[in-house]
Amino acid sequence: MQTSATPTHCPYCALQCGMNLTPVPGGTVEVSERADFPVNRGALCGKGRTAPAVLSNRVRLTTPLVREGGTLVPAGWDEALDRIAEGLRRTRTEHGPDGVGVFGGGGLTNEKAYALGKFARVVLGTSQIDYNGRFCMSSAAAAGTKAFGLDRGLPFPLEDIPRTGCVILVGSNLAETMPPALRFFSELKENGGTLIVVDPRRTRTAEQADLHLAPRPGTDLALALGLLHLVVAEGHVDEAYVQERTDGWEEARAAAMAHWPEQVERITGVSVPQLREAVRLFCAPEEAMVLTARGPEQQSKGTDTVGAWINLCLATGRAGRPRSGYGCLTGQGNGQGGREHGQKADQLPGYRKLDDPAARRHVAEVWGVDPDALPGPGRSAYELLDALGTDIRALLLMGSNPVVSAPRAAHVEGRIRSLDLLVVCDIVLSETAALADVVLPVTQWAEETGTTTSLEGRVLLRRQAITAPEGVRSDLEVLHELADRLGVEKGFPTDPEEVFEELRRASAGGPADYSGITYRRLAEENGVFWPCPQESPGEEPAGSVHPGTPRLFLDRFATADGRARFAPVSHRAIAEEPDEEYPVLLTTGRVVAQYQSGAQTRRVDELNAAAPGPFVELHPRLAARLGAAEGDPVAVVSRRGRAVAPARITTAIRPDTVFMPFHWPGEGRANTLTNPALDPTSKMPEFKACAVRLEAVRT
Repeated sequence: MQTSATPTHCPYCALQCGMNLTPVPGGTVEVSERADFPVNRGALCGKGRTAPAVLSNRVRLTTPLVREGGTLVPAGWDEALDRIAEGLRRTRTEHGPDGVGVFGGGGLTNEKAYALGKFARVVLGTSQIDYNGRFCMSSAAAAGTKAFGLDRGLPFPLEDIPRTGCVILVGSNLAETMPPALRFFSELKENGGTLIVVDPRRTRTAEQADLHLAPRPGTDLALALGLLHLVVAEGHVDEAYVQERTDGWEEARAAAMAHWPEQVERITGVSVPQLREAVRLFCAPEEAMVLTARGPEQQSKGTDTVGAWINLCLATGRAGRPRSGYGCLTGQGNGQGGREHGQKADQLPGYRKLDDPAARRHVAEVWGVDPDALPGPGRSAYELLDALGTDIRALLLMGSNPVVSAPRAAHVEGRIRSLDLLVVCDIVLSETAALADVVLPVTQWAEETGTTTSLEGRVLLRRQAITAPEGVRSDLEVLHELADRLGVEKGFPTDPEEVFEELRRASAGGPADYSGITYRRLAEENGVFWPCPQESPGEEPAGSVHPGTPRLFLDRFATADGRARFAPVSHRAIAEEPDEEYPVLLTTGRVVAQYQSGAQTRRVDELNAAAPGPFVELHPRLAARLGAAEGDPVAVVSRRGRAVAPARITTAIRPDTVFMPFHWPGEGRANTLTNPALDPTSKMPEFKACAVRLEAVRT
């Protein structure tokens, strides 16, 4: 058994913290500090420290399962794969290629995401592929692409944050969602900078702020417009920058000026003095940033909301300048890379658009297929899930648990149950896998090699540290075996580096160009920032190595003319405002000890001890009206269903709002309640605001 430490990265959030893994008896590993990685410098949160617990055979899957008489029973790999191939073939024959759907995940490596997208389009011929990253930062991606011509979570490395003058952090509780990142904001304050946090709750992150703005959920767009109004009124617009580097200012300015401070105060609940103080703090230093997360993005107007915050950066001359700009804090471990290489409904590898003829020709040549044979764009994630059992009769699902994580989850669960065939590849028997006809046990982060792309746009190499248990195969092996059974004998290698080499060619020349990145470089350089083309441009000798691009837009934006675009947006209400029947707003989020749908973290004893179950956070005034005491069961009811969880009473939340974490299934499932109303551009559901009522539960 290998005893030396393997340098690698955490399997959870988009920080992709560095860690060392040393094999220990029992087929698992021990985590130790890896101080050389600049993002976390050895620090890890509880999830990272306890990640090896999920490697245990006690909690993970080690054999395929097939459904017999309503029950999942163990089966051999050949039997399971043959059953899947037969079902997919039958579905395509009876319902056409689009009768089969594919649903991926933001935790899949770049190699898996790439292979899954290729499998869907080349082997299955289906347009019906999307992934759970649609629920993560798709609104920020859409807004960033509109404004800058390119979407990368952060256009600068995290190390720039302590060196700026002010950060407005919108809708992020990173003290709980990615704790090691809080260090950058602490250092910002130590260096004399200021932190403004926008959140309807006084979270652990908001406690660190110099100024906390607590808007009513769903009003972040009005807040951003009100701040821009004051920037204009108080003479803080960088007129020279606006003229030299942007377009669309007059329309955006007119829209902002229609949102005067007193009106914004009425909409958001944020007082005019607080609005003015935020503008003063943001505009006083020469350099400043706006960072958004799921709060403003998971709305039916999320793209416009992010666009309004980008407008604030553009008007003050902050975007595309050192130690300044707009960025998005990606959530999932490979949420960035996961959408760059083909598992999103409208995209091909390299962040190319599926409806672009040149992009289709390039990728088709790499794949050895006719460009006309590639299907067009398909449904977005929720739309795909909503079509299950009707237009889509079979589903191949990798790395996602929509029974817990999708909005209107009871409805989505019903759609999943109505499928003719559900195939799930996972490391544990998640709530979604428990409904499957075939479940395939696949390798985990420590048992395989592959690349991920962090929230900084830094491509990283996760290295294999141990051998997977007998009976477990990689997702790449699954796709290879299924492709072979469905008549495509070549094109789906099982070696991740071989897949990455093909990905490099497919991405070459695209917006997310990885062609200059190799496994060797990733190992030697601690990651490489994309875009990184094959050769260095400019005066460097031909064939020289491109250094990667840690900082985007310093010379020009990625639009055709190099200029950024303002978004002419105006405030509008959320899709479902409170009324007499449902008078309270629900917002959802995460807690520090659990991750996403909890499929992995809920199997770790230490994490469950810290966060054993769901709760309803409510203000004392709301609790008093309900007659609820701390710990009493409270029912939260929306137009989509009912959830019950213990009350957690605190003044850290607005009196008109309740909060529920979304990590748990069962009667405390928060996403039973959430609204699937979609942003028209990003197709992001409105997780962050819906109308509910509270009911006391008599025991």
